[in-house]
Amino acid sequence: MRRRSFIAMAPSALLLLAGRVGATVPTEMTVYKDPNCGCCHAWAKAMTAAGYSVDIRDADDLAAVKARLGVPADLEGCHIAVVQEFYLEGHVPLEAVQRLLEERPPVRGLAVPGMPSGSLGMGDDPQASYDVYAIPSRTGAPYVFMEVRPRKG
Repeated sequence: MRRRSFIAMAPSALLLLAGRVGATVPTEMTVYKDPNCGCCHAWAKAMTAAGYSVDIRDADDLAAVKARLGVPADLEGCHIAVVQEFYLEGHVPLEAVQRLLEERPPVRGLAVPGMPSGSLGMGDDPQASYDVYAIPSRTGAPYVFMEVRPRKG
């Protein structure tokens, strides 16, 4: 009887496993950055280490790229990346990128304004404190998508 149960359940288990394998396929990401910026490269390297397939493009006119994608001027950061239908402005942490791609909220993208110390690509600062903003797809003001606060140690 156990053998029949196993045989009956095996196809379902294989489908479940196939779904999980498909979910781990690397996601392509294009990063537009200033040719002379090292922190942008560090951020892209962290995304590559996390399994993303990263195409780095030096851009002489980042403002034009950001304007085309609709990044609010007061939320601009360092570099900008495009992953699927979303943009990632500045030093967006890996956890926020993963949450964005899992939840798929109705936003154009995420932004970390400026270059906060301790943000991804900006060194390791256990006292880092900054917000990640979501920019809605339609109307509405940007809102805090994720808070990054000092690590307790």
